[in-house]
Amino acid sequence: MLFRVLGPLEVDVGSGPIPLGGPKQRAVLAHLVLRANQLVPAETLIDEIWGEEPPEKARNVIQTYVSHLRKAVGGDRIQTHGSGYRLRLDRSELDAARFDTLIRDAKKTLPVDPNVAVATLEDALALWRGPALADLADQSSLLAEAARLDELRLEAQETRIEGLLAAGAQARAIGELEALIARHPWRESLWGLLM
Repeated sequence: MLFRVLGPLEVDVGSGPIPLGGPKQRAVLAHLVLRANQLVPAETLIDEIWGEEPPEKARNVIQTYVSHLRKAVGGDRIQTHGSGYRLRLDRSELDAARFDTLIRDAKKTLPVDPNVAVATLEDALALWRGPALADLADQSSLLAEAARLDELRLEAQETRIEGLLAAGAQARAIGELEALIARHPWRESLWGLLM
């Protein structure tokens, strides 16, 4: 089973993405995924999903969402502990964790073998399917984490360009840099690489 947040939220059981319900139910899953293996109190989920204006029976609604999510991802994945929930997840099942591991490996390899680092960074960037948590952009409680992940993606793109330059692929690096600068004109580090 794969949990994906590097793009729209998805859970893939091997045969493709499974239905996860409506936006609020998906947001509950996103919060559990982002806090994988941690106990998330129901009150925290209520605050994250509805903010200052929760519905009258918000706790019951959360219980219903979790019940539906258990049916979707497997009953043993989401555990209830007191008045909270924990999603059991191995790091290898989360695309963001695999992305982090590949980026760390590439940064270690970059000074020694830039070609291997570039290939590793390309594998990491291939995990992306669009902006992080793109289908939940209207959930203000997820915006900071989505922005953090998107920033890590941009840093990986920059590091990949550094690797291309170190490997002597200046023409390819310049073309990609110009495209990135067009999307991020105020990012000084990109201009520094271009110079």
